[in-house]
Formats: sequence, C-alpha cells, structure tokens
Amino acid sequence: MTALRRRETLTSQLVKSLTDRISRGELRPGDKLPSEQELIEAFGVSRTVVREAISSLRASGLVETQQGVGAFVQQAALAQPFRIDETGLNVLKEVINVLELRIGLEAEACALAAQRRQPEHLEAMRVALDAMESAIDAEDDAVSPDLDFHRTIAEATGNSHFTHLFSYLGQLMIPRTRVQTFRFFADDRADYLRRVNREHEDIYQAIARQDSDAARSAMRLHLSNSRERLRRAMDRGNS
Repeated sequence: MTALRRRETLTSQLVKSLTDRISRGELRPGDKLPSEQELIEAFGVSRTVVREAISSLRASGLVETQQGVGAFVQQAALAQPFRIDETGLNVLKEVINVLELRIGLEAEACALAAQRRQPEHLEAMRVALDAMESAIDAEDDAVSPDLDFHRTIAEATGNSHFTHLFSYLGQLMIPRTRVQTFRFFADDRADYLRRVNREHEDIYQAIARQDSDAARSAMRLHLSNSRERLRRAMDRGNS
C-alpha cells in the first residue's frame, strides 16, 4: 500500500468515526471537536491526516472552523448535507457517477480558471505535469501529481466553493484510486498514464492562453474519455 493510499484510508476512517459520533449525538451542534493533538493521540495518525479529515467534514457541512479556536459541530449537522458514500466507490457504476458529476463541475471550473489564473497557478500546473511524467517513468501510479493538477485548477477559479468541494471529494476524484482502471484503458499502464497527461497538457495550454471555451472543452473531453472507457468496460462485464 502506497503512503498516499494509506493516508487516504486513515483520513476516511477518522472522518467516519467523527461523523458517527455526531450522528449518535455524542457530539452535538455547537460542541467543539477534540483538538488536533487530542485526535492525533487518540487515533494514532499524523497531523496531515487530522487536517484532511477536518477539511472533509467542513466541506460536507458537518463542522465549521474558527481560526485559532478549533472546529465545532454545525448547528445544521442533522440536516444531512450532500455526501458521497465512499464505500460504494469500488463499484464501477459509482465511479462513473462521480465522473459525471466532475464533468459538470470541472469543465466550468476550467473555463473560470482560464479567465482568472495567475502566474503562480500556471507554475504549479507545470510542476504537477512534470511530476506526473517523472512518476510515470518511475512506474508509479502518479495519483498525487494528478490530484495536484486538478486541485490547482480549482484554486485558479478564485472561487472558494470550488476549492472546498475539491477538498471534500479528494481522492474520489481519481478513478484509479478506486478500481484498477489500467486494465480497461490500455494494455500498458504507462501508455494510459501518458495519454492522461497529454490531455492534461491540452487543458494547461488552453488555460495558459486564457481561452475559456477551449479549456472547458479540453476538460470535458478529458473526463468524458475516462467515463466512456469505464462505461464500455461495465457494458462488457454485463454482457
């Protein structure tokens, strides 16, 4: 298990534990969550895992944070905010459903990013693209730089809601963290990943040119390609 996958699992476990405590009423609306240090000691996890878990809870509407004070259970926590059940994402159909959600959200985010990106965003995207190429050469799954590329696009919109939603979705954004997509897309894993990164390059170039329409289309094509390959794989499995 890679360090990234292990961190994702620990984060999910902590999110589930805290969510369950809120659902059972052990933590009520207005209650303060245990401090970072208390959670680190109680669950035996890193500070990064704790912060990612709190970010996920905040994005899903269960908690709110006050800088320098801590995290508190939202008054509206019992209203059942939008959530994606991560346990269902090993099922191919659910991975496709998340991709369809991403197509609508990220295509528009990409168009906004093309209008609003700053030099530091372009630099971060280029770093992610180069890091993904290096990861492919090293026979890694390249999940981390893939996420970094898409996260930077969300940040480049200048709209915090896109960034918060991305933080909530996190690892759910990358299908190959949930299913072995390589066997659906190409005989050779490196070929598949290089194809993905070429699609990233097209997105990057459109954002760099500040061509909103091209950026939107490039992102839609990128995500639609993944969806259609997975859909064909699902159809083959049902035939």
